[in-house]
Amino acid sequence: MNTRAILAIARKDLKVAVQNNGVVLPIIILPLILFVVVPWIMVYASFLAEATGTSTNMGQLLERMPAGLLHELSGYTPDQQLIAFTLIYMLAPMFLIMPLMVSSVLAADSFAGEKERKTLEALLYTPTTDRELFTAKLLGSWTAAVVVALLSFIVYAINANVAGWQSIGHLFFPNWMWIALVLWVTPAVAGLGLVVMVFASARAQGFQDAYQTGGLVVLPVILLMVGQISGVMYFSLGVVMIVGLVIWLIDAVLLWFASKSFRRGELMTKF
Repeated sequence: MNTRAILAIARKDLKVAVQNNGVVLPIIILPLILFVVVPWIMVYASFLAEATGTSTNMGQLLERMPAGLLHELSGYTPDQQLIAFTLIYMLAPMFLIMPLMVSSVLAADSFAGEKERKTLEALLYTPTTDRELFTAKLLGSWTAAVVVALLSFIVYAINANVAGWQSIGHLFFPNWMWIALVLWVTPAVAGLGLVVMVFASARAQGFQDAYQTGGLVVLPVILLMVGQISGVMYFSLGVVMIVGLVIWLIDAVLLWFASKSFRRGELMTKF
């Protein structure tokens, strides 16, 4: 493989993406909301529920949770359980939105955005094979999505511990489930966002069209969140490992189909 050419194309895509406000702003705003603002809102809501006497309703919510989750929360007091549940478990599915969103935005700009910028012709003359060009177009977006997710995790870990310190009094985040979520599931989810966007971009007229179509990939994450809140399941270490394995298998199948259908000669008509 022509590694230098692949890295050059990946760097070029990232450089162009950074200069696009439509790409950069969502990547900045979403982590700030999810991992800086939301933890404090959750903790404040817990304190408010305790002060107003509505914490009983929240306690009833926890009682509907699976026995495994209640066992993991058994080391906390009732007030601490609510904070630990929201910051450790309830927000875990929301974290997966981060790599999905970043990879989707960057991939939409990398593929469909080429058509808007009228830079497709230059790609056709790069000294790379179809497979190398396909790899280069995915590499930059995937790497950026994983890096942004890791940085978001660090910010969230600090913020969650600071926000919950007054009630819990010690470092409680992350646990092994979150370690597996970040190291095992996050790269797979970023890859899923990429391959879905490749197929969406093939039928899109531009960046916005591709991004809106590919945005449907967040629906499974929303279903996981609803399932956990309703008590149907919870993000245990085992569940996270299985979810990651399933997503990696889906990635492998979709990447195989996408790479087989990717032909540089068809770029002018597809993207």
